[in-house]
Amino acid sequence: MPFQQYPSKAGIPSGNTAARPSGAVQGDTYYNGQLGLLEIYDGTNWIPCSAPAGIPSYTATDAGSARAYTDGPAINFSITPGTNGGSPYGYTVTATSAVTATIYSATSSTTTPTLSVGTYSASYGATWTVTASAYNGFGTSPNSTSTTVTPTTKPQAPTIGTATLGSSTTDVTVTWTLGASGGKSLTSITITPYLNGTTAQTSRTAATTSSTSYTFTGASALTAGNSYTFKVKQTNANGDSPESSATNSVSVPLFFNVDYLIVSGGGGAPGNIGGGGGGGGGVTSATTVSIATGTAYTLTVGAGGSQNYNSAGNAGTYSQFATYSSGGGSGGNYINQSQGQGGTSGTPQSNGGGSGASGSYSERGGGGGGAGAVGGNAGSTGGNGGNGLTNSITGTSTYYAGGGAGGGARDRANGQGGLGGGGGGGSYSNFQSTMNGTANSGGGGGAGSATNGGNGGSGVVIFKIPDTRSVTFSGGVTYTGGSASGGFKTYTVTAAGTSDTVTFS
Repeated sequence: MPFQQYPSKAGIPSGNTAARPSGAVQGDTYYNGQLGLLEIYDGTNWIPCSAPAGIPSYTATDAGSARAYTDGPAINFSITPGTNGGSPYGYTVTATSAVTATIYSATSSTTTPTLSVGTYSASYGATWTVTASAYNGFGTSPNSTSTTVTPTTKPQAPTIGTATLGSSTTDVTVTWTLGASGGKSLTSITITPYLNGTTAQTSRTAATTSSTSYTFTGASALTAGNSYTFKVKQTNANGDSPESSATNSVSVPLFFNVDYLIVSGGGGAPGNIGGGGGGGGGVTSATTVSIATGTAYTLTVGAGGSQNYNSAGNAGTYSQFATYSSGGGSGGNYINQSQGQGGTSGTPQSNGGGSGASGSYSERGGGGGGAGAVGGNAGSTGGNGGNGLTNSITGTSTYYAGGGAGGGARDRANGQGGLGGGGGGGSYSNFQSTMNGTANSGGGGGAGSATNGGNGGSGVVIFKIPDTRSVTFSGGVTYTGGSASGGFKTYTVTAAGTSDTVTFS
């Protein structure tokens, strides 16, 4: 008998799309003659239950805020299943780009898959073309319409450089090399000090996003007397990079005031009649000069210049404390038996003794210049040495760096030599007898009358520090003092011609 059509087939209703049952519940089935397929109600829509999955729709976005630089860039998908096919089991997402021939693909049963597109440098910030398809047991849908995404990451950590302390300040400069930006422009670079290498302190921000150094100074200065290491990170719109490794540790010095007196070696004098006296050494002094703890400072005591027979005396050598110094006294001049000239000021001139004087009498020499006054011209006797300068750093007003006396005639009856200037200048004594400048005073040597002139006196360095501070000598010089008195400690450093370093704490 011919087959007869009925609205219901084995209990399953049938008809066209418009005749689908109203009030359907999840799991109800329907023969859709208009579409030519069996449908099932999934609780929301009527879905073909015997056809490949329908083409999905989706959005694709940069996953950058969730991606560290080492993760590589990735794309987040949000998929909506298609309604023009069977119910999907899962999805396939793909990405292609001109930066590589590799096609990145991933399958997922979730509607929110993430697709990584590599960790090579060209993939960060590159444009990718993406699409999605769905699949089930009956087959795979065609690809959806493609779109483009530019995936990025957080920045790479910077490579740390060094932390360097300023030579005479509490400034600390930190350097680094920038890491990759992760495909997005940097928005800031942050430098964080760590007290004693462990406890993070207030961070600072570099001047620009291309900066490779930062100096902690002024309002950003660190606390003196503490030690720090430093770490750097960089930021883009996705977030922060990891911090770099730590720099070397630096100790920020604590500055305190020091008084000092620096006296250089006096100049030597010539021998034979009529020679000029040696010049006094240079003198430099100051009060309340700022000195840093933990820094090794140079300390040098100048030697006096040696005498010369029938030739000009030799110059004294300079003295130095930290970055401060004074020039050595000049040697006395010997021109001929009827005229000699005293030693001029030290080198540099501003720190040396006064000008020497010319001989004006036959066989008499001019006096050497002192640090505080010019030498005297020769008269019936050789010229007197110029006076030095006074200083009370030791608690007693004392002359330093007097000029040496000018020489007298070979025959005492024709005139004596001059007197040494106040501050250790050597005096002419009598025929064939001379006098050296006083040791540790910077005095110039007195000129001779027949054979030898006097040697210049060695210099001295004296400094006074608060009694709460201490000093360490590395060795090489001789010093006295260091006992607390009146809130200070005073050190007198001698041992001519030697250098040392001193460190304060």
